[in-house]
Amino acid sequence: MPNGSALAPIRQIKAGVLDVGYYETGPADGHPVFLLHGFPYSIDSYVRVAPLLAERGCRVIVPYLRGHGSTRFLEKETPRAGQQGAIGVDAVALMDALRLKRVVLAGYDWGGRAACVVAALWPERCAGLVSVNSYLIQDIANAGRPLAPAVESGLWYQYYFLTERGRAGLAANRREIARTLWKRNSPTWHFDEATLDRHASAFDNPDYVDVVIHSYRHRLGAAAGYPEYADVERRLAALPAIPVPTVTLDGKADGVVPATDGKASASKFTGRRVHRVIDGAGHNLPEEAPREFADAVSELVTEPALR
Repeated sequence: MPNGSALAPIRQIKAGVLDVGYYETGPADGHPVFLLHGFPYSIDSYVRVAPLLAERGCRVIVPYLRGHGSTRFLEKETPRAGQQGAIGVDAVALMDALRLKRVVLAGYDWGGRAACVVAALWPERCAGLVSVNSYLIQDIANAGRPLAPAVESGLWYQYYFLTERGRAGLAANRREIARTLWKRNSPTWHFDEATLDRHASAFDNPDYVDVVIHSYRHRLGAAAGYPEYADVERRLAALPAIPVPTVTLDGKADGVVPATDGKASASKFTGRRVHRVIDGAGHNLPEEAPREFADAVSELVTEPALR
């Protein structure tokens, strides 16, 4: 499987319903950390975070999410689900495959959501959480509730993907849709073509379109979840609190999710929680502010956490 990432070599491991492609660095006996990417991005969001954490003694694992990079479904009959329950279950399956009991989970966008799902439903598997944009478990029962127009306008792609025209557009224009979203998501991030190319190589996955389309249709109540994840989704529908030590981050220049003081989501974190706003960073915070992101992870692997 070709790999256009700057992170190499890529390993493969069978985990749950997937053959997961992942990058690993750092000492084998270091504190395990999962770094989980978002959409439309790839493991290259962590191209500078991963070595920083490895230098600090962490065992760093950066997997391609389902539908991205070299991650593949083991069976052609398996539904190409993109719902939040599926990506959370994938993270736990990867821990099991790597024989890891507990890890620090860190992510943004889809990856932050997967991390929040694990931290809420299986806190015994999560040693700590770093989540960009705070609490990311979706309230699908209230998906029809409108947001402020300034926020809604930035979510145009989600409504586009509800249509068959949007599916066809994603299939035909994966790279250029990413470019368009990046500019809105991170107005102060001046990425180059080589960076976009590295990320876009992960979108050539044969399941990319199906997974992405289901993700957005499900979260907006336009597609049913798959039966395999019904129990997980039922538990998520209660919007469970997260009890593990947590650092939440917002990029002050985030063009899609406005930065906040974190107070609105405070009740969703019943463990120790610190919230920070990072100047000059947008939605792809780990790539735009790698040291601040790595520092947040490091706080959770040192004792006492969040001192």
